[in-house]
Amino acid sequence: MVFDTVKIRATVALVTDRYHHGDLRRALIDAAVASIAESGPSALSLRAVAKLAGVSHAAPAHHFGDKAGLLTAVAAEGYDRFADALERAWKATGDFVEVGIAYVRFAIDNKAYFETMFRPELLHEDDPDLQRAEARSNAALVRGAGEQRADAEFNPEALGAWSLVHGFAGLLMGGNFPPAVVADPEGALREIAKRVRFGKPE
Repeated sequence: MVFDTVKIRATVALVTDRYHHGDLRRALIDAAVASIAESGPSALSLRAVAKLAGVSHAAPAHHFGDKAGLLTAVAAEGYDRFADALERAWKATGDFVEVGIAYVRFAIDNKAYFETMFRPELLHEDDPDLQRAEARSNAALVRGAGEQRADAEFNPEALGAWSLVHGFAGLLMGGNFPPAVVADPEGALREIAKRVRFGKPE
């Protein structure tokens, strides 16, 4: 893996500045996001995060308890940012296809958050902030995917749409698409949406 040393140095300067201005929790989350962007959530090390933030190796454990606690804080923040993006797309267009585009765009632009959010085995799933943020993002995604059904645990329209956009995002980020799709993922997804219809069963 080739590391962007300029970006890493900029991140170190940023998180260190935030720490010295008294926001250690913010600095640690920023350092964790930078670390995840380089090596993924599974490889996250509290000691490495502390070093990146320029603080003692005990600081992350003091604030978050353990690695899962820090990853949970990252995921909760990610879900809130995710919900913001989906809500903006819906308010601007009223078009669920554009909500799907916003979903994929968020994954591209916020890879570290996105990769952490959907790794429940790495998180404290009972964390109240995580549950609140995840519920908010789910509500933003469901909006426009079809009527809310009485059996809200299983909304086929929303589940089908989610499967499509999440699968598309995962394949894109994994480098599985041809160059034409990589060059214009939004256009490709719009073309797919023209050919796939999620609606009420006949």
